[in-house]
Amino acid sequence: MLTQLAVMDLAPLGNTGSQADFFALRLTPPPWKAWSPGQFVMLRPARGSPEMLWGRPFSICRADSSELLLFFQVRGRLTSAMGRMLPGDLLDLWGPLGNALAVEPETPTLLLAGGIGIAPFVGYVHAHPAPVNITMEFGHRMPLGCYPFDAIAEKARARAHHEKSEQDREDFLRLVDERVRQFCANGLVLACGPAPFLEFVQALSLKYRARTQLCLETRMACGIGACLGCVVKAVPLHKGEGGGPALRAPAPDFARAEPVYVQTCTCGPCFWADTLILR
Repeated sequence: MLTQLAVMDLAPLGNTGSQADFFALRLTPPPWKAWSPGQFVMLRPARGSPEMLWGRPFSICRADSSELLLFFQVRGRLTSAMGRMLPGDLLDLWGPLGNALAVEPETPTLLLAGGIGIAPFVGYVHAHPAPVNITMEFGHRMPLGCYPFDAIAEKARARAHHEKSEQDREDFLRLVDERVRQFCANGLVLACGPAPFLEFVQALSLKYRARTQLCLETRMACGIGACLGCVVKAVPLHKGEGGGPALRAPAPDFARAEPVYVQTCTCGPCFWADTLILR
């Protein structure tokens, strides 16, 4: 449903130089009855220029009767325009869209986030019935204050790892390897971040047979499956199974399966790791 929401507050995060690149955006409450962590919204400036007719996806951090909270990094023309908004400015919004991250209250759950991929986990830990069962490992290159890490750390066990050098990055990836192996027997792994990071986590999940969900950060334009701009390669369902977001195939068939293409916006953005072909 397309609606317009007004900016309540736009707060720069961290100290990244003379011009802020990371923001927490608070909008007036959306007219939704419900949403689930992992879902996203599409945004564009109301009465925008012809160059910004398409929207961009943003993970929902929190949405309730008082506000809609989003977190974003300036990366292009639309987010640059959003970084200059003032209270009262209007945004076109449609959502909530996509499927949700898996929630298993009694299962030890490992969250793996890289950079801006921390965004969907804010709502996840706050909505989770048993955050005591959640552990998070967060890798980041910019100062920690640029990210909504504290909002997660106040609810769940969370550690941040500042990647200031190539050695730091390698150390973090070794830690991720160890943690996925620890959670493979009776745990659940959820990951979100840049594509190379998700490819790495997927390879580990297949290696250790860990139940893993990947939340993709695919670029989108419409968010409703019409433009086909966000398709990803996926493992096809077995004959007789259902379709759509339930897409899943046994790991042993992963390498032999003939790929199909599915839209991230309507079949995702949360996929089981053994259903995608990312490389």
